[in-house]
Amino acid sequence: MKQYIVDAFTDEVFHGNQAAICILDQWLPEDLMMNITRENNFSETAFAVREGNKYHLRWFTPGGEIDLCGHATLACAYVLFRFYIPDADKIVFSTLSGDLIVSRNGDLLEMEFPAYRLKKVPVTQAMIDAIGAVPTEAYMGRDLLCVFDHADTIRNLTPDMDKLLKLDGLLLQVTAPGETTDSISRSFAPKLNVTEDPVCGSGHCHIVPYWAERLGKENIVAYQASRRGGILYCRMSGDKVFLAGKAALFSECELYV
Repeated sequence: MKQYIVDAFTDEVFHGNQAAICILDQWLPEDLMMNITRENNFSETAFAVREGNKYHLRWFTPGGEIDLCGHATLACAYVLFRFYIPDADKIVFSTLSGDLIVSRNGDLLEMEFPAYRLKKVPVTQAMIDAIGAVPTEAYMGRDLLCVFDHADTIRNLTPDMDKLLKLDGLLLQVTAPGETTDSISRSFAPKLNVTEDPVCGSGHCHIVPYWAERLGKENIVAYQASRRGGILYCRMSGDKVFLAGKAALFSECELYV
């Protein structure tokens, strides 16, 4: 079985967010997909099977299957466009979050995702203790989104992973105004056995709606300040978030399973 490793939200390897992509003729047993995911030990391994005019796409973290992942969707689209359907200009993925569309937009791949509805919640002492800094605001969607005033605060955070496990929300997203971009952020996911997600697409389905409303603009350029780093070109349209980025192929290999 062939597997591809793609760095998403970057145009050069060793940056962006790694995802392993397996394009299957038919579904594997779920325990085998989990074993492959744990063996890869990336934040996401994605599996896709063609079903008519769509591809059924599933995302797995080392902690289990999840309902939405941006960087692995972009990586999967990159693989399909490059190796399987090079003449196509659009892919429709059937997922746990409904149909997701990825289109070619010049040298970018643009994904259409649902925006999470954000509910403002109080900043608690548990948040402060877990994050190691005091947010100015906090919101809940699928993830906990905490807002800070300064980009340097985001870069210098060293959250306590054990304490993050006790907070509400699947992931922790932290964000502040960017210096050369509209926003800067980082993403932490100890509940999924991922300490820090290098570039989190689904996290920006929280981050982009917040900054679009706060800044009063539809187009948001977002920087994820992980060690690998990554840039997302984002657009709000109604209840949808469009995330665009590039990808780079690191490897293709055969899995003997």
